[in-house]
Amino acid sequence: MIIAIDGPAAAGKGTLARRLAMHLNLAYLDTGLIYRAVAKRVLIAGADPEDAVAAEAEARAMQPVALQLEGLRTDEVAQAASVVSAVPGVRAALLEFQRDFAISPPDGKAGAVLDGRDIGTVVCPEATLKLFVTASTEVRARRRVKELQDRGLEAIYSRVLEDMRERDVRDSERAVSPLRPAEDARTLDTSDLDADQVFQAALNLIGSQNA
Repeated sequence: MIIAIDGPAAAGKGTLARRLAMHLNLAYLDTGLIYRAVAKRVLIAGADPEDAVAAEAEARAMQPVALQLEGLRTDEVAQAASVVSAVPGVRAALLEFQRDFAISPPDGKAGAVLDGRDIGTVVCPEATLKLFVTASTEVRARRRVKELQDRGLEAIYSRVLEDMRERDVRDSERAVSPLRPAEDARTLDTSDLDADQVFQAALNLIGSQNA
Protein backbone atom coordinates (compact mmCIF):
# COMPACT_ATOMS: atom_id res chain seq x y z
CA MET A 1 0.00 0.00 0.00
CA ILE A 2 1.25 3.45 -0.95
CA ILE A 3 -0.55 6.49 0.47
CA ALA A 4 0.32 9.84 -1.12
CA ILE A 5 -0.56 12.94 0.90
CA ASP A 6 -0.14 16.37 -0.67
CA GLY A 7 -1.16 19.84 0.38
CA PRO A 8 0.01 23.33 1.30
CA ALA A 9 2.03 24.27 4.37
CA ALA A 10 0.39 23.84 7.80
CA ALA A 11 -2.64 22.01 6.42
CA GLY A 12 -1.93 19.09 8.75
CA LYS A 13 -0.61 16.59 6.23
CA GLY A 14 2.55 15.75 8.20
CA THR A 15 0.68 15.00 11.41
CA LEU A 16 -1.84 12.90 9.49
CA ALA A 17 0.82 11.03 7.51
CA ARG A 18 2.80 10.07 10.63
CA ARG A 19 -0.33 8.90 12.41
CA LEU A 20 -1.56 6.84 9.46
CA ALA A 21 1.85 5.23 9.05
CA MET A 22 1.91 4.22 12.72
CA HIS A 23 -1.70 2.98 12.71
CA LEU A 24 -1.28 0.94 9.52
CA ASN A 25 2.30 -0.16 10.32
CA LEU A 26 3.67 1.47 7.17
CA ALA A 27 6.95 3.30 6.57
CA TYR A 28 6.75 7.11 6.68
CA LEU A 29 8.65 9.62 4.57
CA ASP A 30 8.52 13.37 5.16
CA THR A 31 9.70 14.37 1.69
CA GLY A 32 10.28 17.94 2.80
CA LEU A 33 13.13 16.72 4.99
CA ILE A 34 15.11 14.98 2.27
CA TYR A 35 16.46 18.18 0.74
CA ARG A 36 17.43 19.34 4.23
CA ALA A 37 19.16 16.01 4.81
CA VAL A 38 21.18 16.42 1.61
CA ALA A 39 22.06 19.98 2.60
CA LYS A 40 23.13 18.84 6.05
CA ARG A 41 25.35 16.12 4.57
CA VAL A 42 26.94 18.70 2.27
CA LEU A 43 27.69 20.95 5.25
CA ILE A 44 29.05 18.05 7.33
CA ALA A 45 31.37 17.18 4.45
CA GLY A 46 32.67 20.75 4.51
CA ALA A 47 31.45 21.42 0.98
CA ASP A 48 29.70 24.52 -0.34
CA PRO A 49 25.96 24.09 -0.97
CA GLU A 50 26.57 26.03 -4.21
CA ASP A 51 28.79 23.16 -5.38
CA ALA A 52 26.36 21.29 -7.64
CA VAL A 53 28.68 18.30 -8.02
CA ALA A 54 29.02 17.84 -4.26
CA ALA A 55 25.28 18.32 -3.72
CA GLU A 56 24.35 15.79 -6.38
CA ALA A 57 26.85 13.27 -4.98
CA GLU A 58 25.25 13.54 -1.54
CA ALA A 59 21.77 13.22 -3.06
CA ARG A 60 22.73 10.04 -4.90
CA ALA A 61 24.20 8.61 -1.67
CA MET A 62 21.04 9.46 0.27
CA GLN A 63 19.84 6.81 2.76
CA PRO A 64 16.77 6.93 5.06
CA VAL A 65 19.03 7.12 8.13
CA ALA A 66 20.10 10.63 7.05
CA LEU A 67 16.61 11.85 7.91
CA GLN A 68 17.52 11.29 11.57
CA LEU A 69 20.44 13.74 11.51
CA GLU A 70 20.31 16.44 14.17
CA GLY A 71 19.74 20.04 13.19
CA LEU A 72 17.74 19.46 10.02
CA ARG A 73 15.31 22.23 10.93
CA THR A 74 17.87 24.96 11.65
CA ASP A 75 17.95 28.15 9.58
CA GLU A 76 21.43 27.30 8.28
CA VAL A 77 20.24 23.97 6.91
CA ALA A 78 17.05 25.52 5.53
CA GLN A 79 19.07 28.07 3.57
CA ALA A 80 21.43 25.39 2.28
CA ALA A 81 18.46 23.20 1.33
CA SER A 82 17.02 26.06 -0.72
CA VAL A 83 20.28 26.15 -2.69
CA VAL A 84 20.73 22.42 -3.27
CA SER A 85 17.08 21.93 -4.22
CA ALA A 86 17.65 24.10 -7.30
CA VAL A 87 20.21 21.62 -8.69
CA PRO A 88 18.54 19.45 -11.39
CA GLY A 89 20.76 16.48 -10.56
CA VAL A 90 19.75 16.67 -6.91
CA ARG A 91 16.05 16.75 -7.78
CA ALA A 92 16.43 13.78 -10.13
CA ALA A 93 18.33 11.74 -7.52
CA LEU A 94 15.82 12.51 -4.78
CA LEU A 95 12.87 11.72 -7.02
CA GLU A 96 14.42 8.28 -7.50
CA PHE A 97 15.01 8.02 -3.74
CA GLN A 98 11.36 8.78 -2.99
CA ARG A 99 10.09 6.27 -5.52
CA ASP A 100 12.44 3.57 -4.23
CA PHE A 101 11.27 4.30 -0.67
CA ALA A 102 7.63 3.87 -1.70
CA ILE A 103 8.18 0.71 -3.73
CA SER A 104 10.65 -0.94 -1.33
CA PRO A 105 9.94 0.51 2.15
CA PRO A 106 12.63 0.08 4.83
CA ASP A 107 12.36 -2.34 7.75
CA GLY A 108 10.27 -4.80 5.75
CA LYS A 109 7.14 -2.66 5.94
CA ALA A 110 4.22 -3.60 3.71
CA GLY A 111 3.85 -0.11 2.29
CA ALA A 112 4.58 3.55 2.82
CA VAL A 113 2.99 6.91 3.52
CA LEU A 114 4.66 9.89 1.83
CA ASP A 115 3.70 13.52 2.32
CA GLY A 116 4.77 16.51 0.30
CA ARG A 117 3.60 18.67 -2.57
CA ASP A 118 3.91 16.46 -5.64
CA ILE A 119 3.60 12.91 -4.33
CA GLY A 120 0.34 11.99 -6.02
CA THR A 121 1.11 13.88 -9.22
CA VAL A 122 4.81 13.15 -9.81
CA VAL A 123 6.46 10.86 -7.26
CA CYS A 124 3.81 8.14 -6.90
CA PRO A 125 1.14 8.64 -9.57
CA GLU A 126 0.10 5.00 -9.09
CA ALA A 127 -0.39 5.34 -5.31
CA THR A 128 -3.08 3.19 -3.71
CA LEU A 129 -4.71 6.25 -2.18
CA LYS A 130 -4.09 9.94 -2.83
CA LEU A 131 -5.18 12.59 -0.35
CA PHE A 132 -4.99 16.32 -0.87
CA VAL A 133 -5.06 17.86 2.60
CA THR A 134 -5.90 21.55 2.70
CA ALA A 135 -7.32 24.30 4.93
CA SER A 136 -8.04 28.00 4.62
CA THR A 137 -5.01 30.25 4.53
CA GLU A 138 -6.13 31.99 7.73
CA VAL A 139 -6.43 28.72 9.63
CA ARG A 140 -3.06 27.52 8.38
CA ALA A 141 -1.44 30.81 9.39
CA ARG A 142 -2.86 30.52 12.92
CA ARG A 143 -1.53 26.97 13.16
CA ARG A 144 1.93 28.04 12.01
CA VAL A 145 2.00 30.91 14.53
CA LYS A 146 1.14 28.49 17.35
CA GLU A 147 3.79 26.05 16.13
CA LEU A 148 6.45 28.75 16.13
CA GLN A 149 5.40 30.08 19.53
CA ASP A 150 5.43 26.56 20.98
CA ARG A 151 9.06 26.35 19.83
CA GLY A 152 9.81 29.58 21.72
CA LEU A 153 10.02 31.71 18.60
CA GLU A 154 8.38 35.08 18.04
CA ALA A 155 5.64 35.01 15.42
CA ILE A 156 3.37 37.79 14.15
CA TYR A 157 0.14 36.54 12.58
CA SER A 158 -0.08 39.17 9.83
CA ARG A 159 3.47 38.47 8.70
CA VAL A 160 3.01 34.68 8.78
CA LEU A 161 -0.25 35.04 6.84
CA GLU A 162 1.41 37.14 4.14
CA ASP A 163 4.38 34.77 3.89
CA MET A 164 2.01 31.83 3.56
CA ARG A 165 0.02 33.50 0.79
CA GLU A 166 3.21 34.23 -1.12
CA ARG A 167 4.44 30.66 -0.67
CA ASP A 168 1.13 29.25 -1.88
CA VAL A 169 1.42 31.30 -5.06
CA ARG A 170 5.03 30.17 -5.62
CA ASP A 171 4.18 26.51 -4.99
CA SER A 172 1.12 26.58 -7.23
CA GLU A 173 2.66 28.50 -10.13
CA ARG A 174 6.16 27.01 -10.30
CA ALA A 175 7.07 25.44 -13.63
CA VAL A 176 8.27 22.13 -12.16
CA SER A 177 5.93 19.95 -10.08
CA PRO A 178 3.43 22.66 -9.07
CA LEU A 179 1.27 22.11 -6.00
CA ARG A 180 -2.07 20.77 -7.19
CA PRO A 181 -4.30 17.79 -6.40
CA ALA A 182 -3.92 14.71 -8.55
CA GLU A 183 -7.00 14.12 -10.71
CA ASP A 184 -7.93 11.07 -8.63
CA ALA A 185 -7.03 12.55 -5.22
CA ARG A 186 -9.57 12.76 -2.41
CA THR A 187 -9.64 16.27 -0.92
CA LEU A 188 -9.70 16.59 2.86
CA ASP A 189 -10.37 20.11 4.18
CA THR A 190 -9.12 20.35 7.75
CA SER A 191 -10.16 23.96 8.42
CA ASP A 192 -12.85 22.99 10.95
CA LEU A 193 -11.40 19.66 12.09
CA ASP A 194 -9.04 18.75 14.92
CA ALA A 195 -6.27 16.17 14.49
CA ASP A 196 -8.47 13.27 15.66
CA GLN A 197 -11.25 14.20 13.26
CA VAL A 198 -8.81 14.49 10.37
CA PHE A 199 -7.37 11.07 11.21
CA GLN A 200 -10.82 9.46 11.35
CA ALA A 201 -11.85 11.10 8.07
CA ALA A 202 -8.71 9.72 6.42
CA LEU A 203 -9.39 6.24 7.78
CA ASN A 204 -12.93 6.44 6.39
CA LEU A 205 -11.52 7.34 2.97
CA ILE A 206 -9.06 4.46 3.12
CA GLY A 207 -11.90 2.12 4.08
CA SER A 208 -14.07 3.29 1.21
CA GLN A 209 -11.13 2.96 -1.16
CA ASN A 210 -10.61 -0.67 -0.13
CA ALA A 211 -14.31 -1.54 -0.07
